[in-house]
Amino acid sequence: MAKINFGGVEENVITRNEFPLEKAQRVLDNEVVAILGYGIQGPGQALNLKDNGFKVIVGQRKGSHSWEKALSDGWIPGLDLFDIEEACSRGTIIQYLLSDAGQIQLWPTVKKYLTKGKALCFSHGFGITYSDRTKIIPPDDVDVILVAPKGSGTSLRRLFLEDRGLNSSYAIYRDATGKAFDRTIALGVGIGSGYLFETTFKKEVYSDLTGERGTLMGAIQGIFAAQYQVLRSKGHSPSEAYNETVEELTQSLMPLVAENGMDWMYANCSTTAQRGALDWWRRFRDATLPVFQELYKQVVAGNEAQIAIDSNGKIDYRQKLESELSELRDSEMWKAGEVVRSLRPERKS
Repeated sequence: MAKINFGGVEENVITRNEFPLEKAQRVLDNEVVAILGYGIQGPGQALNLKDNGFKVIVGQRKGSHSWEKALSDGWIPGLDLFDIEEACSRGTIIQYLLSDAGQIQLWPTVKKYLTKGKALCFSHGFGITYSDRTKIIPPDDVDVILVAPKGSGTSLRRLFLEDRGLNSSYAIYRDATGKAFDRTIALGVGIGSGYLFETTFKKEVYSDLTGERGTLMGAIQGIFAAQYQVLRSKGHSPSEAYNETVEELTQSLMPLVAENGMDWMYANCSTTAQRGALDWWRRFRDATLPVFQELYKQVVAGNEAQIAIDSNGKIDYRQKLESELSELRDSEMWKAGEVVRSLRPERKS
C-alpha cells in the first residue's frame, strides 16, 4: 500500500506495483468467484477475471436476457454458467452485481449460501449502507467487502482490452476470516483496476449517488439541455447548437482534461476562450453549489435510496424507464447528436 499525496491530502492507494497480478492470482488460487448478475457490471468483471486466469463462474436466471448474453459471451452451462443457487453453492467469493432492486429481491436466497469463511463482495455500497431499508444483513462469519469500478462495466472491459485500467475504490465492512484485505485487493486487480483507493461503504454510496445525479449524468444533461435551448431559441441551427454544446466538449476538450487537467485544456484553447471560461466558471459554481448541497443532504438522509427502491421495485419499472429514456433519445438535441455522430469520419484501421 502506498501513501499518495492528493493536493496536500494523503490517501491509501494500491497500484499494480505493490500488488501485481501474479500475487492476486496466488491469493485467489483456491477460490471460486461467483458473479451474480450479468447486466451492467457483471460482463466486464467476469470476463476480465476469466482472462486474467481466475476461477470464475456466472450465476443468472435461465432463459433471461442476461443468460442469453452470457451464452453469447462464451460462458458454458454446467461448466462456468449456472442458475443463481448453483453458483451461490459453488462460489467461495460471491460477487453481488445485481441491480440494487435485484439484490433486495434475491437476498433471502443468497443469504442461505453464505456459509462460514465465504466472502460477499459488492461493487456498490447501497445494500449495506441502507440495510434498514434493503434488509441486506450478512452473517457475522463471512467477509463483507467492496470493489467499485469508477465507471460502467462496458468501460471496464474496453479499457482492459486496451491494456489500461479503470480506477476502483475498495472497502472492508467486515473481516471475518483475516483474509478480507487480500481478497479485496486481489479482486480489484483481477477485474483490471488501474489503481485502488480506500473508502468505506457509506462514502462510496454517498459519493456515487451524488455523482450520478450530479456531474456524471443528471447535472451534465441539465446543462447540455439549457445551453442547447438558449442557442436554438436565438436562431442557431441544430448542428451548430449541438456541436457547441456536446460534440466539442466530448470529442475535443474532455480528452485534454483527462490527459493533463483542466488548466492544460484551458492553455490549449484560444485566449478569448480562456478569458471567458476563467470569468464565468465561478458563477456556475455558485449557482449550482446549493443544488449539490441539497442533493448530498438527500442522499445521506436515505431519501434518494428510497426513491430508487420504490421506483425500481415496481413491476412496470422497465416500461416507464424506456419511456423516460425515449424522451431523451427523441429530443431534438440528441436526434441532432445522432446525425453528428454518423458524420464523423471513420477511423482508419
